[in-house]
Amino acid sequence: MTFSSILRVGTIGILLPMALWAGDKDKKDVGQMVDSGSLGVFINGHRIATETFSIQQSPSGSLISSQFKTEEGVDKAAQTSDLQLTPGGDIRKYEWKELSPGKAQATVAPSNDYLMEHITGAPSEKPEEQPFLLPASTSILDDYVFIHREVLIWRYLATTCKREKGVVQCPANQKTQFGAMNPHQRTSLPLSVEFAGRDKVSIRGAEKEMNKFLLKSEGGDWAMWLDDQFKLQRILIASENTEIVRD
Repeated sequence: MTFSSILRVGTIGILLPMALWAGDKDKKDVGQMVDSGSLGVFINGHRIATETFSIQQSPSGSLISSQFKTEEGVDKAAQTSDLQLTPGGDIRKYEWKELSPGKAQATVAPSNDYLMEHITGAPSEKPEEQPFLLPASTSILDDYVFIHREVLIWRYLATTCKREKGVVQCPANQKTQFGAMNPHQRTSLPLSVEFAGRDKVSIRGAEKEMNKFLLKSEGGDWAMWLDDQFKLQRILIASENTEIVRD
């Protein structure tokens, strides 16, 4: 699904190094809010939607919550999602709900050695189940949940980069492969993430130097910029004239 189809939304990690990668936090900070805020979605320079998100971490795991709504003047679309991860970053449960224009719900959870997705649409529709031969360590990257990409970058940092004397060092242009699942589209996909070095980028009229990462898959290439605390600031999907910027 491309972002140009956003007006037609229909019915259907490793996060623990987060305290390590998200900043200089000691153990007593575990259980606190790791990141929260909102991201504006722009197509051809016009804001069409907002994602409000939060990421919380506790000794029992992590919770990534998201609310997505289109702006006034745009065909109304709204959805929520909650991704629960174990302390080791595996999927415990993912739940997505469409609030408008239709009503639908999907959940993903481990079942034996694979993932099972349960889909519920309109009351007149029969619930469906779809198995995926994927491990619980698979990354969830759902449509319109951009904060999932920040979580993926943290996983990349944890598996590919090193931290020495408080400084994170990533090998430049080294691709790391990941497996991901898109519950909205009921598909799985391989992708790669690489660190493209430090880059100067203009955000809200101010030029800043940030860490640039590239996400590549069959669905297209995404460029992402994260600040020195490795919090997502900007995404550019050049092929779709789409930009996502933190408010």
